[in-house]
Amino acid sequence: MAQSLAKRFGGAPALGGVSFQAGAGEIVGLLGANGAGKSTTMRLLAGYLRPDAGSASIAGRDVVSDRLAARAAVGYLPESPTGFPDLTISEFLAFAAEARGLFGAARRRAIERAVDFADLALALGRPLGALSQGWRQRAWIAQAVAHDPPALILDEPTTALDPEQKARLRGRLRDAAPGKAILISTHILEEAETLCDRVIVFRAGRIVADAPLPSLLDERGRLAPAYAALNAADGR
Repeated sequence: MAQSLAKRFGGAPALGGVSFQAGAGEIVGLLGANGAGKSTTMRLLAGYLRPDAGSASIAGRDVVSDRLAARAAVGYLPESPTGFPDLTISEFLAFAAEARGLFGAARRRAIERAVDFADLALALGRPLGALSQGWRQRAWIAQAVAHDPPALILDEPTTALDPEQKARLRGRLRDAAPGKAILISTHILEEAETLCDRVIVFRAGRIVADAPLPSLLDERGRLAPAYAALNAADGR
């Protein structure tokens, strides 16, 4: 999925040649401090940034040379999503479906799938700009799954969700995982502990660990000690 992927902003390195894969049936958590490279990696994989070096692919489609096909194969939730304040949730999901080439009956099925996944039935007629942050987050999660893509890239998906909504989303992602490669970023270690099969730890634009979750847990099932050790390994 990512091979020697690198990106610079204004001459400063943001990502220094990272490589990893995620297969169908895996939920992979990207962990790291703010600025470690998680969101940049996700934007590159989703086709919203162009890499300075290396390559990325989704479902076998290169995100640069086969950009449209790659973007059609992924559902992407950006960090802190905004936009479309005047569209109702129903209109927003219809727009998202049509942007992926779904019309008529296929569009209706996509909207139904999205509404069910994110529990939006009670708010379909409300504009995004009038929603609470939690409802708006759910609408953006819904657009990511509407076209039933083989890959999901979700940047901090539980932001602004209450505990019940977080638990429900984790359940939906686990239910969806058998047929999909799912990447999530989170700064909440407990979330990774309860959801992920594998974790990739970023530090200063590089990967410092890529391992099955159980191999990083302590005797109490906690990720925190290993995570702290990885971030302190070079004295930082």
